[in-house]
Amino acid sequence: MSEPTLDILGIGNAIVDVLARAEDQFLAEQGLDKGAMRLIAAEEAEALYGRMGPGLESSGGSAGNTCAVAAALGARVGFLGKVAEDQLGRVFAHDIRAAGVHFPTAPLQGDAPTARCLILVTPDAQRTMNTYLGACVAFSEDDVDPAEVARAQVLYLEGYLFDPPAAQAAFRKAARASHAAGRQVALSLSDAFCVHRHRAAFRQFLREETDILFANESELLALFETTDLEAALAAIVPEVAIAAVTRGPAGSLVLTGGERHAVEAAPTEVMDTTGAGDAYAAGFLAALTRGLPLPECGRWGAVAAAEVISHFGARPQADLKAMVASVPGNHPVSTVLG
Repeated sequence: MSEPTLDILGIGNAIVDVLARAEDQFLAEQGLDKGAMRLIAAEEAEALYGRMGPGLESSGGSAGNTCAVAAALGARVGFLGKVAEDQLGRVFAHDIRAAGVHFPTAPLQGDAPTARCLILVTPDAQRTMNTYLGACVAFSEDDVDPAEVARAQVLYLEGYLFDPPAAQAAFRKAARASHAAGRQVALSLSDAFCVHRHRAAFRQFLREETDILFANESELLALFETTDLEAALAAIVPEVAIAAVTRGPAGSLVLTGGERHAVEAAPTEVMDTTGAGDAYAAGFLAALTRGLPLPECGRWGAVAAAEVISHFGARPQADLKAMVASVPGNHPVSTVLG
């Protein structure tokens, strides 16, 4: 078996984010469910964009954000995702490559434009996302090169990509290639509303293809259709080798086999929660692929998430390597479960 030449290969929606501040009243007037992600058509995307306040435009997408943050932590990272041969597509490709991420996917020619996500951030730092998938829908098995997948120690898959019809087949092809090369497959559930749309598919993919799961508390509860966190945690343990469950200010829980590690959140002032879970996964995987213990992986994730939510936008603005080195350990509480 050859040694991996990448630490992480992410697959997800290649999206340009447009972030703008908004009051709760604006969300109510637009009929938007605060904190949710919904898919919209091109016409609604244009109309909502016209009603939004001044915005910050930057390359985004959940797995794209994870890849950029992991690269900032020194990981060797690649990303597969579909953009169009248009201005936003060129912006996305330039930005992710400038972040140090290998991006080999060929652009879509003469069809739907590059995807964009209109993100409204309310004063309580919650983000409400309205996504036009555009060229992302064209991502298929043909865009998955098994040789690219086999290069990476961990294949990281974004749950949002379960929405386009051809993407689930692409995920399975990528997961098979990863396991055939002796690598690990990680999945992020991405959003509770996404889980509700694709619960059965997620459950099957977890059982058959997933080694590492990333989820927040609400996503995990939605996955197992329960309001009891302990029941959901007990249900996920036999499904995957590692589960990392984020709980906002309450930190995170990392579970593997008969062990549970409780990791504190890193202290920060919250400005915008966009990308918190993406950054946590990046920190966790950057540490895991270095061979660090699971509690330390959780700490790296907590530090990365704290940096990202301390400012507007989902990409890091501070030196994450220095932060991981300087932020003191938060003494994770580890438990051996009976």
